[in-house]
Amino acid sequence: MRLLVTRPQEDGERTAAALRARGHTVLIAPLLRIEPLAADFGPGPFAAVLTTSANAVRALAQHGRIGELRRLPLYTVGRRSAEAARAAGFTAVHSADGDAHDLVALVAQSLAATAAPLIHLAGEDRSVDLTEELGRRGLTVRTAVVYRAVAAERFPLAAERAIAAGELDGVLHYSQRSAAVFLRCADAAGLRDKALRLIHYCLSAQAAAPLTAAGAATIRLAARPDEAALIEAVSSARS
Repeated sequence: MRLLVTRPQEDGERTAAALRARGHTVLIAPLLRIEPLAADFGPGPFAAVLTTSANAVRALAQHGRIGELRRLPLYTVGRRSAEAARAAGFTAVHSADGDAHDLVALVAQSLAATAAPLIHLAGEDRSVDLTEELGRRGLTVRTAVVYRAVAAERFPLAAERAIAAGELDGVLHYSQRSAAVFLRCADAAGLRDKALRLIHYCLSAQAAAPLTAAGAATIRLAARPDEAALIEAVSSARS
């Protein structure tokens, strides 16, 4: 299949490589750009680190307190963010193998008796408020915003031309926000109708929500909210 990957550049390149290994033709069009932010964590000590994205761990790499945090257990949503944490020097890494709600359940069970605060390394835009969700379960969470995802105003020219010429079969969507940005870029190029006729492979129903509301013709959801399941959804459709 001829596919468009809209993830930020680093993640998009990795996804493209995995898809090309399965015989797909892939065009990368990053619709979000990750910018690290200086974050004030406040006083410790902390009991554990929480993340919902590999981007948070990457943004932490240059922070002056990374050494302090590396000594703590880290809880994250899935395999990719767990790999990023280990690459950043964290050794006690626990993955929920799901989404942010699965992470909440894992942390609530694993750290139920913890009195010290947890530190959540987050992006500016969050679909689940871990501070609120875990607060209901008796845990204290301090959120530190360590990165922002800046939305593109237009598709890269190669992507715009490919959509206009009907040279793509499908597009992969990893978040609700990036799906919404995809639609805005399609509008900016005058390509909404053609964009909606593509097959939209989405990580979850939440990620698909803007496309569903816009009337996308074909939406296919991953069986689980992780990249391996999304790529399998693409390959299953091909066969």
